[in-house]
Amino acid sequence: MSEIDSNATKNEKYYFRDRQSTISEEGKRNWIFPKRPEGKLHSYRWVFAIVLLTLLFAGPWITYKGEPFMLFNILERKFILFGQLFWPQDFHLVVLSLITLIVFIILFTVIFGRLFCGWACPQTIFMEFVFRKIEYLIEGDSHQQKKLSRQEWNFEKIWKKSLKHLVFYGIAVLISNTFLAYIIGIEHLKMLVTDGPMLHLGAFIALLVFSGVFYFVFAFFREQVCIIACPYGRLQGVLLDNKSIVVAYDYKRGEPKGKHNPLENRSLTNKGDCIDCSSCVAVCPTGIDIRNGTQLECINCTACIDACNSIMKRVNLPTGLIRYESEKAIQDGKEAIFNARTIAYSAVLTILLFVVGTLFTLRTDVEATIMRAPGSMFQEYGPEKYSNL
Repeated sequence: MSEIDSNATKNEKYYFRDRQSTISEEGKRNWIFPKRPEGKLHSYRWVFAIVLLTLLFAGPWITYKGEPFMLFNILERKFILFGQLFWPQDFHLVVLSLITLIVFIILFTVIFGRLFCGWACPQTIFMEFVFRKIEYLIEGDSHQQKKLSRQEWNFEKIWKKSLKHLVFYGIAVLISNTFLAYIIGIEHLKMLVTDGPMLHLGAFIALLVFSGVFYFVFAFFREQVCIIACPYGRLQGVLLDNKSIVVAYDYKRGEPKGKHNPLENRSLTNKGDCIDCSSCVAVCPTGIDIRNGTQLECINCTACIDACNSIMKRVNLPTGLIRYESEKAIQDGKEAIFNARTIAYSAVLTILLFVVGTLFTLRTDVEATIMRAPGSMFQEYGPEKYSNL
């Protein structure tokens, strides 16, 4: 093999370091058609997603002491969190709570990687457990979707694509109305709906615009949100180290790869446990090969874990070739989740939680400060009545 051929092979092998999995060498979009995921972890994520979606859509309907349980009315500067009312003068509590949340996310990411992205992020929940499920239902699994995408615009393709996008936009409208209910309250939203769009034309146009944005994100932009738009994903390179728990491929056990032959003993043929079936690639919603190591596009959705475990069971090999693990644990077999950085983050988080908890505990329903006008004294009328200029 010539030096040029060797370099070409090497470049192709490490192409994932030079470009994103969703962008071709020509700079065009590689449309991802992930295979329908199945397995124990996917079932757990499915149950967790149902719980989160139920809480999201039921939230505006829940009231506490006559007020919404959750409200983020930016226009009136009125915020209700878990039944507790907050006004602009409580802004310091909101800021401290946000700082605490950010520190928690940083600490969580340092230890567990992008676990939040794969299990609790709204983008992932809606994409994988709402829109993708509908797509599988209408267009079929990945190979059927690829076939439909390549074929001419005949009757089958027109009605399937039209139905899918019509349902997508309908769900986008429902999502927009739900988020609007969190801003203006469910009662006000009911009034807008019953009065009709012409009486509230501005609100109606805004709702259509937001619905269009949601529709565009989940129908076309999709995984690009996690790869390009989301800043949290970009922070991976700063927050993760070799002790972070991520979805990882056990290269020591899996390499060298080799096709499966039921008649041979893999240990005698110097083959690793990876049979190079590419099932982990087929189910990945961002189109990466997890065997290349942790990458920017990986959202820790565990689809590759389920796919690999399924193959390992079929070929009578131990499961866990792809699993939640740290690079250090794979390399030398020593678990070391806590280090100086995680302990420091934990200490800061504990202090912030204590401060925020104390401020919330000392917070009263009404606070008033009585000040006299310059040059005069306030008048006292009994123990609870005061007057001043």
